[in-house]
Amino acid sequence: MSIGRLLRMGIPELACRSRQGASKWLERVGVARRMNGRRPQPFALENFREVCPARFFEGAVSDQTPALIVEHVPGARDQAVAAAELLCQKRFDLLGYRGLFFGDPVDWHLDPVSGRRAPLVHWSRVNPLDQSAVGDSKVIWELSRHQWMVCLAQAYHLTGDQRYVEGFSGYLRQWMRANPPGMGINWASSLEVALRLISWCWSLHLFNKSPALSPGLLAEMLEGIRAHATHVERYLSYYFSPNTHLTGEALGLFYAGLLFPDMPFSERWRTLGARILVEQSRRQIHPDGVYFEQSACYQHYTVEIYLHFLILAAQNGLSIPVAVGERVRRMLDSLLLLRSPDGPLPQIGDADGGRLLPLAPRAPADLRGVFSTAAAFFGRADYAWAAGALAPETLWLLGAAGLKAFAALRPAPPATAPSRLFAEGGYAVMRSGWEANSHHLIFDAGPLGCPVSGGHGHADLLSIQCSVFGEPCLVDPGTFCYTTDPDWRDFFRSAAAHSTLRVDNAEQAIPAGPFGWQARPRVRLRRWVSTDVFDFADADHDAYCRLPDPVVHRRRVLFVKPHYWVVMDDLEGAAEHQVELRFQFAPMQVRADPALWARAHGPGGRGLLIRAFAAMPLKVDILEGELAPIQGWVSPDYGQRRPAPVLTYSAATRLPLRIMTLLVPTLDSHAAAPAVAPLVGEDGAPAGVVFEDGESVSFGDLGVCVTGPGRERREQ
Repeated sequence: MSIGRLLRMGIPELACRSRQGASKWLERVGVARRMNGRRPQPFALENFREVCPARFFEGAVSDQTPALIVEHVPGARDQAVAAAELLCQKRFDLLGYRGLFFGDPVDWHLDPVSGRRAPLVHWSRVNPLDQSAVGDSKVIWELSRHQWMVCLAQAYHLTGDQRYVEGFSGYLRQWMRANPPGMGINWASSLEVALRLISWCWSLHLFNKSPALSPGLLAEMLEGIRAHATHVERYLSYYFSPNTHLTGEALGLFYAGLLFPDMPFSERWRTLGARILVEQSRRQIHPDGVYFEQSACYQHYTVEIYLHFLILAAQNGLSIPVAVGERVRRMLDSLLLLRSPDGPLPQIGDADGGRLLPLAPRAPADLRGVFSTAAAFFGRADYAWAAGALAPETLWLLGAAGLKAFAALRPAPPATAPSRLFAEGGYAVMRSGWEANSHHLIFDAGPLGCPVSGGHGHADLLSIQCSVFGEPCLVDPGTFCYTTDPDWRDFFRSAAAHSTLRVDNAEQAIPAGPFGWQARPRVRLRRWVSTDVFDFADADHDAYCRLPDPVVHRRRVLFVKPHYWVVMDDLEGAAEHQVELRFQFAPMQVRADPALWARAHGPGGRGLLIRAFAAMPLKVDILEGELAPIQGWVSPDYGQRRPAPVLTYSAATRLPLRIMTLLVPTLDSHAAAPAVAPLVGEDGAPAGVVFEDGESVSFGDLGVCVTGPGRERREQ
């Protein structure tokens, strides 16, 4: 660690890091490990069988749950059993990979994608980010989260088939032998240890009534949970990753402390976990409900963490500050607006598909399970509307009470306006309505990641995502990987991969390792207006002010409801620059004609027409699946990448420069383009657009004006 970094630390951080460093040294020389292995008192096994289930989630321990799932969620039982059968064959669906094989017996330190194996040394001597030494730690960790073991337990609870208990006990004992406390990569992240602890808690409760869950295995698991909680408490991520790492670890402590009151330190774990979760809800959730890491995936993840916390607390009669539930509802409310009209959550920032506990097979962007449970727990009809129907997760978590609460709701879309600015999070959402075939645009005018490191944020300043007729068209590219390939990691979080503007082939921010940036530019939201006629957002950033000739990028986005968007990009500078306006599409057909109209459409023919206007000629290109340089790719899930078209309008010119782009949803991408002409300002740059029917849009320095047949003049 650098001297400068040490000098910036406060006394609490220095004390915490020193204490954790001393613990690592003691473990390496064997002292702490021997202390860890000493049980101060035996744990009463009968207490777990008889007392602990009353503290757990009602749906997981109720004998009614299997029948409720069969009756109310058709197909869920068969899905769970099919997934369990695959696991019994030692095939694992993890992240974006399908049917991974880790050997027989399972090699718990192997990354089968790269073929590399992490060494079995003390966890503090393993660098999880060193791809050459461990492969992709994300894949290894995902296996040892043991969330898939819960699938075996669910299958047993649904069928009573003892094979699933036997498969579980075989895997678990193999893992324990191969991963002694503190040894190997699977102890190198406290979050991973906490998530494994949570998976073990669920497995124990779902297998509780099985005669195959022997007293010996039960005792081993309970002792393992004690060792896991001890490790998590000792190495909490107060300063290493004070984000979902810290809240996930706190939830693990809350689980252990609440469910196993006979364990030494259980009261301390429960109190500490709850305190951290309450404190971090203030720190990590913006007042507008957006998660502070600027990552939609991690916001989804955080909602799950807090739902488990609130449900467990309510089940046990524990008082949690009302503000925590309010913050969670604000997170859910923001997800209602950010979600695509057809349901999935768009990718913003890093998206690795991480989940707290997948109780049903779902695509990473599928929010229906979260909204179903939140609808029943909070009594919200709009959450039930977003869920579409009762989800199996709700029955596993809340049982018959959850079914009753959900059934009492009359699902309805939110009563709030479909367009909204999230001022702290930095997202302007422009939506034509709440219908599944609505148009939807997200304008990103927020910071690059969270204030701590920006590690999960992308260089996507002033980028847009767009769905037309409910179908995603302009998209965030996703993530693909974290550590396995720096070139691909840097591409997917670069400005070149997002629908924004680049200058001189430079990036908005320069990466510093897989989870950092050398510097983060400033973004400013200048104005937001939303009326019944249009939505308008105005923002700028200074990312290119580091160039020899400093350049400021200003972008204004206007949605003339419900027909089209106009995007106005202004570059302020004095020298000649290479300018590139980029639009990243989902995998679909995109073509351009000589008039510079680009036509994008999916299989049904519906899509988007795009036309850029400038005072000088623009070159248009459509690239897909390029490798030198990398461009034209999207990643629907971690470990997956697919070619997808990127449209660019480019020019080499002296600044200042203005490019105006028209985005028009169309039911037929083969139909004639609308007859439009640019309005030209005194400087010769486009200042607006006029349509054949007389409707016009004009931009001033401070606002916009929309006029036309059947419209009153609207000026803001």
